[in-house]
Amino acid sequence: MEPLYQQTHKQVHEIQSHMGRLETADKQSVHLENEIQASIDQIFSHLERLEILSSKEPPNKRQNAKLRVDQLKYDVQHLQTALQNFQHRRYTREQQERQREELLSRTFTTNGTQKKILDIANMLGLSNTVMRLIEKRAFQDKYFMLGGMVLTCVVMFLVVQYLT
Repeated sequence: MEPLYQQTHKQVHEIQSHMGRLETADKQSVHLENEIQASIDQIFSHLERLEILSSKEPPNKRQNAKLRVDQLKYDVQHLQTALQNFQHRRYTREQQERQREELLSRTFTTNGTQKKILDIANMLGLSNTVMRLIEKRAFQDKYFMLGGMVLTCVVMFLVVQYLT
């Protein structure tokens, strides 16, 4: 158990030093992240083996062995969390950079916008004029229709009176 424990403990310290380099690395950070994640996965498999071996230790050493394995497990879980936090910060930073580049690539022209607003206003003004004309015409058409109905009724009355 002791050689595997020492090897795993050494890997944990190596990962901690890699995590320090990860903060300063720019372009290589994804490659370094992958290496760290592979090492953490390997350490988790070592920890499973160490748990089995610690349960097979003599009773007087078993408690101490389990405590050492639990401490390693705790350290590795913190390293895993730190790596995930770093990946999240990197993803957020990349997303912000993409959004910034997208905003910088846009061109804002006030003249074109002002012209569009004036065109819309003119079109709405024309629409208001057309709407007033339609309303006026509808009012006039109503009187023509009523007059035509009255005239038709009078003609029908006269036809019935003189032809019967």
